[in-house]
Amino acid sequence: MELSAARITQEQHRLADRERFRRVMGHFASGVTIITTRNAGVDYGLTASAVSSLSLDPPMLLICVNKTAHTRGAIARSQVFAVNILRENQSELARHFASSRLDKFDGLSISYGALGAPLLGDMLATLECRVTAEVPGATHSVFLAEVHSAQASEGMPLTYFRGRMGRFAFMSADSGTSLWREMQWEDVA
Repeated sequence: MELSAARITQEQHRLADRERFRRVMGHFASGVTIITTRNAGVDYGLTASAVSSLSLDPPMLLICVNKTAHTRGAIARSQVFAVNILRENQSELARHFASSRLDKFDGLSISYGALGAPLLGDMLATLECRVTAEVPGATHSVFLAEVHSAQASEGMPLTYFRGRMGRFAFMSADSGTSLWREMQWEDVA
């Protein structure tokens, strides 16, 4: 069944304007990760902020990956991936993996997890996951996955807010102030 031009226009008016949506969603601060996988002997990776916990029982998370990314296809074929959560001083690594270069892993310290996904060295945290479902979401694929291993170390995360990477820094505060009020934003060079 084909939609008429009037019906398509009505549907478009029901949705938020693309640029307004982007601007408003930019107000949602998120962590910065590098999603990695290995398929047919080749390592793949990309920078992502669309990562979320999904379930505690069983432990699950989800990631959103653009359908045009080579890493998306590699995850779909291998059915495993790792989420490498970046430290506050790793903005250059985030930019490196956001590029389309082919040599993203050259010179980096990596190991391979029990499921075979590349784990980057010196991360704030890593999670190794097995895909349970891939759901289409317009321009992206949403991968639902069970978390098979997870480890974290002390430190602060790299964050993404309004198109910029930065970090939270503790502010001096009265003892009665909540943790969230004790944080402030600092751009990362």
